[in-house]
Amino acid sequence: MGELRVRSVLVTGANRGIGLGLVRHLLGLPNPPEWVFAACRDPKGKQAQELQNLASKHPNLVIIPLEVTKPASIKAAAASIGERLKDSGLNLLINNAGMLVYKTLDTETQEDMAQVYATNTIGPLLLSQVRPPPQLQEHPSSSMAPSPPHPDPCGVSLQAALNMLTKCQSLGYREHGILCAVFHPGWVQTDMGNTAGDKPPVTVDESVGGMLKVMSSLSEKDTGTFLDWEGKVVPW
Repeated sequence: MGELRVRSVLVTGANRGIGLGLVRHLLGLPNPPEWVFAACRDPKGKQAQELQNLASKHPNLVIIPLEVTKPASIKAAAASIGERLKDSGLNLLINNAGMLVYKTLDTETQEDMAQVYATNTIGPLLLSQVRPPPQLQEHPSSSMAPSPPHPDPCGVSLQAALNMLTKCQSLGYREHGILCAVFHPGWVQTDMGNTAGDKPPVTVDESVGGMLKVMSSLSEKDTGTFLDWEGKVVPW
Protein backbone atom coordinates (compact mmCIF):
# COMPACT_ATOMS: atom_id res chain seq x y z
CA MET A 1 0.00 0.00 0.00
CA GLY A 2 1.30 3.42 -0.91
CA GLU A 3 0.73 6.89 0.39
CA LEU A 4 -2.65 8.57 0.00
CA ARG A 5 -2.44 11.38 -2.54
CA VAL A 6 -5.46 13.66 -2.96
CA ARG A 7 -5.77 17.35 -3.69
CA SER A 8 -8.73 17.94 -1.39
CA VAL A 9 -10.56 16.06 1.35
CA LEU A 10 -13.55 16.70 3.61
CA VAL A 11 -13.72 15.01 7.02
CA THR A 12 -16.97 15.29 8.99
CA GLY A 13 -17.06 15.02 12.79
CA ALA A 14 -13.50 16.33 12.77
CA ASN A 15 -13.28 18.00 16.17
CA ARG A 16 -12.35 14.93 18.22
CA GLY A 17 -11.61 11.21 18.24
CA ILE A 18 -11.14 9.49 14.90
CA GLY A 19 -12.12 12.60 12.92
CA LEU A 20 -9.46 14.73 14.59
CA GLY A 21 -6.96 11.91 14.14
CA LEU A 22 -7.73 11.79 10.42
CA VAL A 23 -7.13 15.52 10.10
CA ARG A 24 -3.80 15.26 11.95
CA HIS A 25 -2.60 12.40 9.77
CA LEU A 26 -3.69 14.08 6.54
CA LEU A 27 -1.82 17.25 7.46
CA GLY A 28 1.25 15.20 8.40
CA LEU A 29 1.53 13.33 5.09
CA PRO A 30 4.75 13.86 3.10
CA ASN A 31 2.51 15.27 0.35
CA PRO A 32 -0.50 16.62 2.25
CA PRO A 33 -3.69 17.67 0.46
CA GLU A 34 -3.84 21.20 -0.85
CA TRP A 35 -7.08 21.57 1.09
CA VAL A 36 -8.23 19.72 4.20
CA PHE A 37 -11.79 20.67 5.15
CA ALA A 38 -12.60 19.75 8.75
CA ALA A 39 -16.31 19.88 9.50
CA CYS A 40 -17.96 19.91 12.92
CA ARG A 41 -21.09 21.28 14.58
CA ASP A 42 -19.46 24.08 16.56
CA PRO A 43 -16.07 25.18 15.13
CA LYS A 44 -15.68 27.87 17.80
CA GLY A 45 -16.64 25.70 20.78
CA LYS A 46 -14.38 24.17 23.43
CA GLN A 47 -14.50 20.72 21.84
CA ALA A 48 -12.99 22.19 18.67
CA GLN A 49 -10.04 23.85 20.43
CA GLU A 50 -7.47 21.32 19.15
CA LEU A 51 -8.84 21.74 15.65
CA GLN A 52 -8.53 25.52 15.98
CA ASN A 53 -4.89 25.13 17.11
CA LEU A 54 -4.14 23.01 14.04
CA ALA A 55 -5.78 25.56 11.74
CA SER A 56 -3.56 28.31 13.14
CA LYS A 57 -0.48 26.30 12.06
CA HIS A 58 -1.70 24.87 8.76
CA PRO A 59 -3.08 27.32 6.16
CA ASN A 60 -4.41 24.40 4.10
CA LEU A 61 -6.78 23.41 6.93
CA VAL A 62 -10.22 25.02 6.78
CA ILE A 63 -12.75 24.45 9.55
CA ILE A 64 -16.33 24.26 8.28
CA PRO A 65 -19.49 24.44 10.42
CA LEU A 66 -21.70 21.47 9.57
CA GLU A 67 -24.72 19.72 11.04
CA VAL A 68 -25.09 16.57 8.93
CA THR A 69 -28.81 16.17 9.72
CA LYS A 70 -29.74 19.62 8.37
CA PRO A 71 -29.88 20.10 4.57
CA ALA A 72 -29.44 23.88 4.90
CA SER A 73 -26.22 23.40 6.87
CA ILE A 74 -24.93 20.89 4.31
CA LYS A 75 -25.72 23.27 1.45
CA ALA A 76 -23.90 26.13 3.20
CA ALA A 77 -20.86 23.93 3.85
CA ALA A 78 -20.78 22.82 0.21
CA ALA A 79 -20.91 26.45 -0.94
CA SER A 80 -18.02 27.37 1.37
CA ILE A 81 -15.92 24.47 0.10
CA GLY A 82 -16.82 25.24 -3.50
CA GLU A 83 -15.52 28.81 -3.17
CA ARG A 84 -12.05 27.45 -2.47
CA LEU A 85 -12.03 24.55 -4.89
CA LYS A 86 -13.53 26.53 -7.80
CA ASP A 87 -14.02 24.05 -10.67
CA SER A 88 -11.65 21.36 -9.42
CA GLY A 89 -14.15 19.55 -7.19
CA LEU A 90 -13.66 17.54 -4.01
CA ASN A 91 -11.46 14.42 -4.26
CA LEU A 92 -12.23 12.56 -1.04
CA LEU A 93 -15.23 12.62 1.30
CA ILE A 94 -14.89 10.88 4.67
CA ASN A 95 -18.26 10.60 6.42
CA ASN A 96 -16.95 10.20 9.94
CA ALA A 97 -19.57 12.14 11.93
CA GLY A 98 -21.59 9.77 14.07
CA MET A 99 -23.29 9.20 17.38
CA LEU A 100 -24.16 6.17 19.47
CA VAL A 101 -26.79 5.60 22.16
CA TYR A 102 -26.41 2.34 24.09
CA LYS A 103 -29.81 0.73 24.58
CA THR A 104 -31.34 -2.74 24.74
CA LEU A 105 -34.33 -4.01 22.78
CA ASP A 106 -36.48 -3.23 25.83
CA THR A 107 -35.16 0.29 26.40
CA GLU A 108 -34.66 1.53 22.81
CA THR A 109 -36.88 4.53 22.01
CA GLN A 110 -38.21 5.89 18.76
CA GLU A 111 -36.58 9.26 19.43
CA ASP A 112 -33.10 7.85 20.09
CA MET A 113 -33.19 5.48 17.14
CA ALA A 114 -34.41 8.21 14.77
CA GLN A 115 -31.66 10.58 15.92
CA VAL A 116 -28.91 7.98 15.45
CA TYR A 117 -30.18 7.04 11.97
CA ALA A 118 -30.45 10.70 10.99
CA THR A 119 -26.82 11.33 11.92
CA ASN A 120 -25.10 8.09 10.93
CA THR A 121 -27.03 6.97 7.85
CA ILE A 122 -29.14 9.78 6.42
CA GLY A 123 -26.32 12.30 6.93
CA PRO A 124 -23.93 10.47 4.55
CA LEU A 125 -26.75 10.18 2.00
CA LEU A 126 -27.48 13.92 2.10
CA LEU A 127 -23.78 14.79 1.84
CA SER A 128 -23.42 12.68 -1.28
CA GLN A 129 -26.43 14.36 -2.88
CA VAL A 130 -25.32 17.95 -2.42
CA ARG A 131 -22.50 17.81 -4.94
CA PRO A 132 -22.57 16.52 -8.52
CA PRO A 133 -20.89 13.08 -8.64
CA PRO A 134 -18.29 14.18 -11.26
CA GLN A 135 -16.62 16.30 -8.60
CA LEU A 136 -15.27 13.10 -7.06
CA GLN A 137 -14.38 11.51 -10.38
CA GLU A 138 -11.64 8.87 -10.21
CA HIS A 139 -11.17 9.33 -6.48
CA PRO A 140 -12.52 7.33 -3.54
CA SER A 141 -15.34 8.41 -1.30
CA SER A 142 -15.48 6.71 2.06
CA SER A 143 -18.15 6.31 4.69
CA MET A 144 -17.35 5.41 8.27
CA ALA A 145 -19.61 4.43 11.14
CA PRO A 146 -18.24 4.02 14.67
CA SER A 147 -18.92 0.41 15.61
CA PRO A 148 -19.91 -0.33 19.23
CA PRO A 149 -17.60 -2.70 21.15
CA HIS A 150 -20.69 -4.56 22.37
CA PRO A 151 -23.57 -4.87 19.83
CA ASP A 152 -26.85 -3.11 20.59
CA PRO A 153 -30.00 -3.36 18.42
CA CYS A 154 -29.72 0.16 17.05
CA GLY A 155 -25.99 -0.14 16.34
CA VAL A 156 -26.37 -3.43 14.48
CA SER A 157 -29.28 -2.28 12.32
CA LEU A 158 -27.55 1.05 11.74
CA GLN A 159 -24.40 -0.64 10.42
CA ALA A 160 -26.45 -2.79 8.05
CA ALA A 161 -28.29 0.31 6.79
CA LEU A 162 -25.06 2.22 6.19
CA ASN A 163 -23.51 -0.78 4.43
CA MET A 164 -26.52 -1.09 2.12
CA LEU A 165 -26.51 2.64 1.40
CA THR A 166 -22.84 2.46 0.46
CA LYS A 167 -23.48 -0.54 -1.78
CA CYS A 168 -26.23 1.39 -3.57
CA GLN A 169 -23.99 4.45 -3.91
CA SER A 170 -21.19 2.32 -5.34
CA LEU A 171 -23.54 1.11 -8.06
CA GLY A 172 -25.11 4.50 -8.70
CA TYR A 173 -21.82 6.39 -8.92
CA ARG A 174 -19.79 3.71 -10.72
CA GLU A 175 -20.26 5.40 -14.11
CA HIS A 176 -18.58 8.54 -12.73
CA GLY A 177 -15.50 6.64 -11.55
CA ILE A 178 -16.38 7.20 -7.88
CA LEU A 179 -15.38 4.54 -5.35
CA CYS A 180 -17.46 4.07 -2.18
CA ALA A 181 -16.50 1.96 0.82
CA VAL A 182 -17.44 1.56 4.47
CA PHE A 183 -14.66 1.32 7.05
CA HIS A 184 -14.78 -0.35 10.45
CA PRO A 185 -12.21 1.70 12.40
CA GLY A 186 -11.89 -0.97 15.09
CA TRP A 187 -12.64 -0.59 18.76
CA VAL A 188 -10.73 2.64 19.23
CA GLN A 189 -9.56 4.57 22.29
CA THR A 190 -11.92 7.54 21.95
CA ASP A 191 -14.64 9.04 24.14
CA MET A 192 -17.18 6.89 22.31
CA GLY A 193 -15.05 3.76 22.41
CA ASN A 194 -14.35 4.10 26.12
CA THR A 195 -18.03 4.17 27.12
CA ALA A 196 -18.18 0.36 27.33
CA GLY A 197 -15.95 0.35 30.42
CA ASP A 198 -13.03 -1.74 29.16
CA LYS A 199 -10.04 -0.12 27.46
CA PRO A 200 -10.25 -0.42 23.66
CA PRO A 201 -7.27 -2.25 22.08
CA VAL A 202 -6.73 0.12 19.13
CA THR A 203 -5.28 3.64 19.36
CA VAL A 204 -6.55 6.50 17.22
CA ASP A 205 -3.19 6.70 15.41
CA GLU A 206 -3.23 2.97 14.61
CA SER A 207 -6.79 3.08 13.31
CA VAL A 208 -6.42 6.26 11.28
CA GLY A 209 -3.02 5.34 9.87
CA GLY A 210 -4.34 1.95 8.80
CA MET A 211 -7.47 3.32 7.15
CA LEU A 212 -5.59 5.96 5.18
CA LYS A 213 -3.19 3.29 3.88
CA VAL A 214 -6.13 1.16 2.78
CA MET A 215 -7.77 4.17 1.11
CA SER A 216 -4.60 4.78 -0.89
CA SER A 217 -4.92 1.36 -2.52
CA LEU A 218 -8.69 1.25 -3.18
CA SER A 219 -9.61 0.22 -6.71
CA GLU A 220 -12.82 -0.54 -8.59
CA LYS A 221 -12.93 -4.07 -7.18
CA ASP A 222 -13.23 -2.63 -3.67
CA THR A 223 -16.16 -0.29 -4.27
CA GLY A 224 -19.23 -1.14 -2.22
CA THR A 225 -17.28 -3.25 0.28
CA PHE A 226 -17.09 -3.17 4.08
CA LEU A 227 -13.45 -3.11 5.21
CA ASP A 228 -11.72 -2.92 8.56
CA TRP A 229 -8.88 -0.54 9.38
CA GLU A 230 -6.34 -3.14 8.27
CA GLY A 231 -7.96 -3.66 4.88
CA LYS A 232 -9.68 -6.97 5.62
CA VAL A 233 -13.18 -7.51 4.21
CA VAL A 234 -15.80 -7.60 6.98
CA PRO A 235 -18.84 -9.85 6.31
CA TRP A 236 -22.25 -8.28 6.89
